[in-house]
Amino acid sequence: METLAPMTGRFVLLDRDGTINQEVDHLDHPDQVALIPGAAAALRDLRSAGLGLIVLTNQANVGRGLLPPDRLEEINDRLAALLSDEDVRLDGLYVCPHAPEEACECRKPRPGLAVRAAADHGFLPYEAFVVGDHAADMGLGRGIGAVTILVRTGHGEDELATGAGAQADHVVADLSEAAGVILDIVLSEARR
Repeated sequence: METLAPMTGRFVLLDRDGTINQEVDHLDHPDQVALIPGAAAALRDLRSAGLGLIVLTNQANVGRGLLPPDRLEEINDRLAALLSDEDVRLDGLYVCPHAPEEACECRKPRPGLAVRAAADHGFLPYEAFVVGDHAADMGLGRGIGAVTILVRTGHGEDELATGAGAQADHVVADLSEAAGVILDIVLSEARR
């Protein structure tokens, strides 16, 4: 995957399903991947502001034997192609393929994926923004000291009902609103 050096040195760490692409129960085929309306434009806006874009996704169905690794790669390639069609390039896409019972270090909310991404791309995790629709995304963000943004798309509404909003610095409707929050923060810091 092509890497573009962000101008700000800051990155947005994004969940995949329910944040960028439509939530599909047990997504297992590339044809099921569809962008959430406005997601590509939001990512373009973030990229235009010089922010790096990295996807961090838990994919337990691989560890459970329900999704072959090559099919997961096809799904991720489809997402990248859909984004490319909208002039959006990701800096990276990191996957935890383990089932929860494996107790790995890369399954969100543990920090493994974010730590690996930070090492690969040279950014400070606590300067990142974490955007997702699950409590695990918010837990990851809290764990690395990042700004956390819970979107109401995907599982976001259900997660709010179970208290995930308490871990979020911001709760927004979707990725478009999340981008607005991030850009406001970045611009505000630049004025200081």
